[in-house]
Amino acid sequence: MIMPELLRPLRLRTPTPTGRADRLDALRGFAVVWMAVFHFCYDLNHFRLLSPRQFFLSDPFWTGQRTAIVSLFLVCAGVGQAMALTAGLTWPRFWRRWAQIATCALLVSLGSAWMFPGSWISFGVLHGMAVMLLITRSLLPNLIQRGDAWAWLLLGSALCIAAPRLWSSTWLDTRWGNWTGLVTRLPRTEDYVPVLPWLGVMGLGVALGLLMLQHRPQWLSGPLPRFGRVLLGPLAVLGRWSLSFYMLHQPVFIGGILAWLHFFGR
Repeated sequence: MIMPELLRPLRLRTPTPTGRADRLDALRGFAVVWMAVFHFCYDLNHFRLLSPRQFFLSDPFWTGQRTAIVSLFLVCAGVGQAMALTAGLTWPRFWRRWAQIATCALLVSLGSAWMFPGSWISFGVLHGMAVMLLITRSLLPNLIQRGDAWAWLLLGSALCIAAPRLWSSTWLDTRWGNWTGLVTRLPRTEDYVPVLPWLGVMGLGVALGLLMLQHRPQWLSGPLPRFGRVLLGPLAVLGRWSLSFYMLHQPVFIGGILAWLHFFGR
């Protein structure tokens, strides 16, 4: 049961003056580093600098990592949504952050259309996150008033994860419909994070966040462990700037690789 106290504004007891949850930021920062390593390897392979050549779209070693990275980001986003609601996040503040994510998603589409015209990104991780945040932010305030909110979230998340396997339609195979995830074939694109099944992963993060806030709030609001602060501190900082890093890291990687090829060749 979700305690009524969860409906009151939550003030995080963290050592930072901003009141952020450093532990969640550090986990998000770890996901950022993992993503950066993955993308750098992808870029090296794209420019034929990896030997033997890797198959990122079919090799389980790479597809499994991509699934894990996206899942970690969405779980962190879900936990963050649970914390934001219990901390009294207002709609105007939500809309400001959402507008940043939506704008970056548009820039990703434009940039990928220039670089990969045949497989540009129409609904990648930022597009998916923007839609999923809208859904969770709209439904969560009413759902959280139920004592069994976490159970409903787990049930809904399981249904979202299973939905693409239960029903699909060729009518949704176009770019106008594949954002749902209910497709009969995967689209040809550089990144694809549809609402289903990934909304279920974010929902699991929300449920996990609510449970931790009820039973183990110190896991989220406590300071970083002393023994790992040297490593976790920079990860927490990176986690706070994850969107900025996401937008900048690929242009930097690709520009660096192109400069290397220009001056030193293959």
